Amino acid sequence: MDQQRRGEDKRAREKRAPSIADFLIQFRWIVVIPVILPLSFLFYQLVRWLPTIWTLLHGLPSEESHRAAVERVRRRVKQRDPQRDGLVCTARRPWLGVALRNAEHKRGARYEVDLGELRNVVWIDRRRLLIKCEPMVTMSQLSAATLPFGVAPEVLPELDDLTIGGVINGYGIEGSSHIYGLFAETCSAFELVLADGRVVRATADNEFSDLYKAVPWSHGSIGLLVGVEIRLIPVKEFMKVTYTPVVGSLAKIAEVYEDLFCPRDLDQDNPEKVPDFVEGIVYSGSTAVITTGRYATREEAARKGNVINDFGWWWKPWFHIHAQSALERGTFVEYVPVRSYYHRHTRSLYWEGGLIVPMGNHPLFRLLLGWLMPPKVSLLKLTQTDGIRKYYIQRHACQDMLVPNHKLAACLEFCHENFETYPLWLCPHRLFKTEMGTMLDCEPGFSSNKQPGDTDYAQMWTDVGIWGVPGPVLRCEVWDGVQATKNMEKWLRDNRSYQCLYAEVEQSEGEFWQMFDPSLYNAVRNKYGAESAFMSVYYKISNCKKGSKHGKKD
Repeated sequence: MDQQRRGEDKRAREKRAPSIADFLIQFRWIVVIPVILPLSFLFYQLVRWLPTIWTLLHGLPSEESHRAAVERVRRRVKQRDPQRDGLVCTARRPWLGVALRNAEHKRGARYEVDLGELRNVVWIDRRRLLIKCEPMVTMSQLSAATLPFGVAPEVLPELDDLTIGGVINGYGIEGSSHIYGLFAETCSAFELVLADGRVVRATADNEFSDLYKAVPWSHGSIGLLVGVEIRLIPVKEFMKVTYTPVVGSLAKIAEVYEDLFCPRDLDQDNPEKVPDFVEGIVYSGSTAVITTGRYATREEAARKGNVINDFGWWWKPWFHIHAQSALERGTFVEYVPVRSYYHRHTRSLYWEGGLIVPMGNHPLFRLLLGWLMPPKVSLLKLTQTDGIRKYYIQRHACQDMLVPNHKLAACLEFCHENFETYPLWLCPHRLFKTEMGTMLDCEPGFSSNKQPGDTDYAQMWTDVGIWGVPGPVLRCEVWDGVQATKNMEKWLRDNRSYQCLYAEVEQSEGEFWQMFDPSLYNAVRNKYGAESAFMSVYYKISNCKKGSKHGKKD
């Protein structure tokens, strides 16, 4: 019945006439390969060597050098005249962000504060399993700094370019989030410069515990994040990766996915039953591959009969293409060097790289030019015209939906009807119960009616990542990206789920605060004077800028 209904929907859609934008997008690789890729490579090298250059000029990063940089930020904030100057924002150029959404809030009057100096790992404490970093440190820097010592962050988002400040103020998730939660929940302390120029250290149990709970997802609308202490765990050199193919309905895909990491006896804290990493890639309405990973020693990986595959090399097939081979091969297991596994989606930008460079996964291209990948999102944004940006909003899907695990099957059906965009990304995460009015929280009463994956203190959710060209667009049919986003937002509100705010947001302010709880956020903004200094989170991320600027619920 579902397949029949889907077929009828396809036939009913009106065809659309091709446009010049279609042509420009289809053949943008003509500019990307000879221009954007070399510039991206140079940019990545600059970012890679900046810490070394900084060390040569200023010496090794230390708590003292960090305090000096923070003092310059504090002075700048303190010098602001609220009567004359605009609202505070960072001086980072909008195009430098990884998110596809442009920072429209930076177009008007603003008081810029430069955080560009804050790009160093300050210290690593192997005894306490903590690392202190500044907000501009990238995920690539983070793994490079920790893995030589046999430790790593509990959660390490896959893309090299993501910054610590971005994944805390915004959104950070990874395949280990089903154990440790979102990236912000693995941080033990946030160091902030507040609107009045005070520098405070917020933890879960000190006098600034309300700040600690309110910073995640606030998008810099409470204070300027200048330092972060992140928990570490001991890790081994390899990841034992198991690829499990699934063929069947979307409901079956959701069921197999859940069974691989959610014991039906609710023994969710038993490491023997729960793998270290989980990820699902749904390739169509009837096929998927679920990968699970467990840390493994070099000795185990080298045992006779085991297969070692370092797919981090530029000549190797892209990870999602490699994983898809399980649909033909059946279940298989291999051992991957842990850093290659952590950053497995960087080279292909998940699967968006194939849209930008269509021949990017061809063996000859990988061999000759694969070392130039990926194109830097920032440079792509910099060279985008308003027309191309509007095209992406209307003809391209780039959204993440956070849903309780027990609603995943229904969510996948909705995604097929509304977007029909494949592959889809599935990444589970624990949402820890706070009952403090945080923007994100568990479903009420979940602990008294536990589903597989739930515990007394946390509920299991899944990120459904929708990135790519929808089926109707590929078939040259009419498809309205703005309306599809509005449909998605309504579905999420109706199902007490969440939209990730790095993407295009089409909700009204009232709808936004129906989805997210403003209680703690508003209280903290009022208590620490942020309302008169920082633009509210809704105004920073939304396309619909109407109503109050202070995050009030309609």
